[in-house]
Amino acid sequence: MKNFNRRAFLKAAGATTAGLVTSGLILPASAQPQKMPPKPSNGKSVMGLISPKLSTVRVGFIGVGQRGYGHVKHFCHLEGVEIKAICDTDPAVLDRAIDFVVEQGLAKPNAYTGSEHTYRDMLQRDDIDIAIISTPWQWHAPMAIDTMENDKHAFVEVPLAMSVEECWQIVDTAERTQKNCMMMENVNYGRDELMVLNMVRQGVFGELIHGEAAYIHELRWQMKELESKTGSWRTHWHTKRNGNLYPTHGLGPVSQYMNINRGDRFDYLTSMSSPALGRALYAKREFPADHERNQLNYINGDMSTSLIKTVKGRTIMVQHDTTTPRPYSRHNLIQGTNGVFAGFPNRIALEQSPFERDEKGGESFHRWDMDMTRWYDKYDHPLWQQMGKEAERNGGHGGMDFLMLWRMVYCLRNAEPLDQDVYDGAAWSVVNILSEESVNNRSNSVTFPDFTRGAWKTGKPLGIVGA
Repeated sequence: MKNFNRRAFLKAAGATTAGLVTSGLILPASAQPQKMPPKPSNGKSVMGLISPKLSTVRVGFIGVGQRGYGHVKHFCHLEGVEIKAICDTDPAVLDRAIDFVVEQGLAKPNAYTGSEHTYRDMLQRDDIDIAIISTPWQWHAPMAIDTMENDKHAFVEVPLAMSVEECWQIVDTAERTQKNCMMMENVNYGRDELMVLNMVRQGVFGELIHGEAAYIHELRWQMKELESKTGSWRTHWHTKRNGNLYPTHGLGPVSQYMNINRGDRFDYLTSMSSPALGRALYAKREFPADHERNQLNYINGDMSTSLIKTVKGRTIMVQHDTTTPRPYSRHNLIQGTNGVFAGFPNRIALEQSPFERDEKGGESFHRWDMDMTRWYDKYDHPLWQQMGKEAERNGGHGGMDFLMLWRMVYCLRNAEPLDQDVYDGAAWSVVNILSEESVNNRSNSVTFPDFTRGAWKTGKPLGIVGA
């Protein structure tokens, strides 16, 4: 080693590395996300779509068993609304919803029931402007498409679709018909999520670099819903797909913080799943050995974890777990160059704080501020400031449900763009499908379709709206 020449070694090493790169041995093309050219459109973009003003929003409901029944109750207390018709295959829940409307002193809606496709009869009416769709997941896309094809705006429960093809079909239909199709992500209207959006827009966290989103909600008890209610159909998705079955509750707000589809876009995703143990163990404990729930093959990992990279280089962790025994969380974490907000429980740490340093003079980012009082006082979203008490009074996940529906009606009656469009619904929902694809391919990355067809580059970020 006496004749070791460091300069010559580094020169040789550099040449070797360059050779590896140019020969494709370090980062082969097959290991990199493949760019997808945008699909051609037979319509025009609906980003920022402003539909003709509606003095009265005439509503038809498809599905009122659980979630939809809550929407019916809220619409009965919204100004400028008429409930024209309600459709459900279950006569009992249909009658319950109609009776509630009548009990509020409102005109009796027309009832539609019978086959799974009776909703199409309702959509042919010319006195309905929008349809509220609250049905099992596999029906969301076909019903939304049928709604727009019948010249009506579609408002769909989460997720928007269950395949990439369905996402494209919904986008194509919205662009061709120039109708709104909004996935009703209610969490975007929670007080904390609205406050954080306001803080982000004011630059409190600096330049955004990372977010975390989740739906961690123990729902094994739904397996006991055998003949009706959510568990009667949702349980079976754990036997069909191994990925993030329900990504949008946490991902929606983080996407709005980061201006996804409005200046940035999801680029690619990698995902992995834990073993699928909890559902089988629960079934063994709670049901007889020969029960149907013990005959199912549960394949969906108890914990699904995905990492998303955006075109601008930001990262987002997304998790799903409705099986393990642990407290509820959506994470709701946003990290910037000046600090971080995290939810469940709410806490903030900033390097440069808008408030005075603590009595010890310490840098605030070294420990969490868990008291939200002064943050609410300073940064509560104007929409919540004006409508929060009314939202809380009407209820629905702390008021977020009512506020979402109120805002939808407001936009339609005042010819304003909706806060969420079809591109948002498609991008947030497609994580369901892409996560499974990545899991099944040894967690290799999967490229996101650009549902906006390039319009994300000039899309305007969601503003801070008032009431």
